[in-house]
Amino acid sequence: MLSLHSLSSAKTLYGSSSLSFFRPGPRSFSRDSRTVRACSGSAVASDFDESQHVRANFAGFRLDETVDIKYEKLRLDSWISSRIAGISRSRVQSSIRTGLVSVNGRVIEKVSHIVRDGDKVECTISELQPLKAEPEDIPLDIVYEDEHVLVINKPAHMVVHPAPGNATGTLVNGILHHCSLSTYAFSNQELLSEMEDISDDEFGCFSPGQICNEDGSSGLIAASVRPGIVHRLDKGTSGLLVVAKDEHSHAHLSEQFKQHTIQRVYISLTCGVPSPISGRVNIPIGRDMNNRIRMTAVSGPSKSRQARHAASRYRVIEILAGGGSALVKWQLETGRTHQIRAHAKYLGIPLLGDEVYGGTKSMAMSLLRPKTPSNYHGQLAQLVSRLERPCLHALALGFRHPHTGESVNFSCLPPADFAETLSQLREISSQK
Repeated sequence: MLSLHSLSSAKTLYGSSSLSFFRPGPRSFSRDSRTVRACSGSAVASDFDESQHVRANFAGFRLDETVDIKYEKLRLDSWISSRIAGISRSRVQSSIRTGLVSVNGRVIEKVSHIVRDGDKVECTISELQPLKAEPEDIPLDIVYEDEHVLVINKPAHMVVHPAPGNATGTLVNGILHHCSLSTYAFSNQELLSEMEDISDDEFGCFSPGQICNEDGSSGLIAASVRPGIVHRLDKGTSGLLVVAKDEHSHAHLSEQFKQHTIQRVYISLTCGVPSPISGRVNIPIGRDMNNRIRMTAVSGPSKSRQARHAASRYRVIEILAGGGSALVKWQLETGRTHQIRAHAKYLGIPLLGDEVYGGTKSMAMSLLRPKTPSNYHGQLAQLVSRLERPCLHALALGFRHPHTGESVNFSCLPPADFAETLSQLREISSQK
């Protein structure tokens, strides 16, 4: 059996030998993710300053400064965030919207207000809003934990964040029970603004004043709670996710996501094999106007103004079932909603089990049956019928620790359903 110790180096996780450990055999997966350890490095970004004063609660903090940006133009929320080390942008936005910020003596409630050189800004940071989620004793698969961050292996079918229809049983509820966090409640507008550009397939469908469930149903909520959640994974996606335990860590990690310096490796099982077998997809992603719960890759001259730059690198690790499927590794350069799923669909290789993006059971069967020996058709039908989620797993995660500045890397092997599907596809592949 494969030892997880062999996965602890960054070379294994991110280098050319990545995922070679998947081949030894159908029983090569292990669930003991607690044996995975952080790999500390010496690289520390030049802007990291251990002498920065970290506040546990910014409530009542006052800023009274004159803008000095010469030829630049900056949003008000961005400029204030840059002047208060360790604060989250949503906390600043909340302060602006509640009338606690003035520019040149005039109260400004628009977070995107442009400030210019010489503007005098006065700001008072608002109080933290009351928590709107209850702690629940939910088992968590903790890969790493210290006083500042928590890295969790999220199981498939668990929702990360409370929403209409999923008010309990979420990862957030479990985190609140596990540890005491500095928690915040954000309005819908704040939630939308902060979620514009973080991680891959992390966010569901949003429209102003509305939040949609995983199944596409929607409802209005007064506030949405994200205690320490820096990024999200879809309900159906398993794998690694980092949680911040204090506001400084939250702001620091959010900035790393914004700058695309977080290292993320995903693996998937696809319907068909991409051609070429490795490459880079550089196609903007926007909301599908015909299906609001789905994103779409938008190419050509008719690009929607709502579509945003998105880039993914992929490589086929193993061709399965005679070309009816493939084990594919993905590395993200950007982080758009449902990025891997939308780009996989664009390549013509939707993920197995992804009913929303074309990886339906009928699609899988139409590709697999012609390439499968007839005596395996019954097994194949059972395999496909058991698919209950997109076969996508967040395998590896690397970031700069928000307090030590060290580079830390984590990995966690896929869960049993993914492993069993791969094992059976390999068994079919081995037949003439």
